[in-house]
Amino acid sequence: MFLDFPDSFFELIERPDAMVSNYRFTSQEVKQLAFRLDGLFLPLDNLENLPFYLVEVQFQKDEDLYYRLFSELFLYLRQYKPLSPWQIVVIYPSREIEREHPQQFADFLSLARVKRIYLDELANDETPSLAIALIKLVTESESQAVNSAKILIKQAQREVSDRLVQRNVIDLIETIIIYKLPQKSREEIEAMLELQDLKQTRFYQEAFGDGIEQGINLQKLKTISLLQDLGLTPQQISERLDLTLETVLNYLAQQQQ
Repeated sequence: MFLDFPDSFFELIERPDAMVSNYRFTSQEVKQLAFRLDGLFLPLDNLENLPFYLVEVQFQKDEDLYYRLFSELFLYLRQYKPLSPWQIVVIYPSREIEREHPQQFADFLSLARVKRIYLDELANDETPSLAIALIKLVTESESQAVNSAKILIKQAQREVSDRLVQRNVIDLIETIIIYKLPQKSREEIEAMLELQDLKQTRFYQEAFGDGIEQGINLQKLKTISLLQDLGLTPQQISERLDLTLETVLNYLAQQQQ
């Protein structure tokens, strides 16, 4: 009907004044691409009343961002049918990076479900939280970043009591500076951030050991499914990997969900 009598479509959507000659009705295949979401914050299973957050971090101009982002969202909704309502958060270093395409996405972008954050417009608090200060470090100039990083390292030492979390935060700060100063060696950056003495402390060394231990345990968990496929029982797997039977059973149950 729409092919032979396109006026009927415009009558249906209450636009009978539309110029039918300006349109061509066709059926066209839309190929499904293998999208990978930048990040998802999913509520726990017993907290389905909370929204899930689709997070996109965009530091370069991208004409296709919103085309891709909303495609990812609706493909995700179709495939997983989550019970939680959706929210989108797009993080930019500044507004000049954004490419809105208002003719396509103005209504979407005006929704309360879509939040756009411009890091250079965050409030300039004199004492920002460690988390916000870390994020803002990414956008700071090379001349300011090193001094800010040194302040952040001291702030992490004061505020983060968990030794592994503290070590990870400090390593993250160092990594940000490494990316900002690619012409500098790691040793030079350690010296600039005054990290040599810190990395020799017992606190830091024990955290490093904890991190290795966690990595080993993660590798063991990944091996459970392989051993099960080879025919080993949960009891045999626990003995082979030196894990408790409860850990093996819990992991296998999670994989089946």
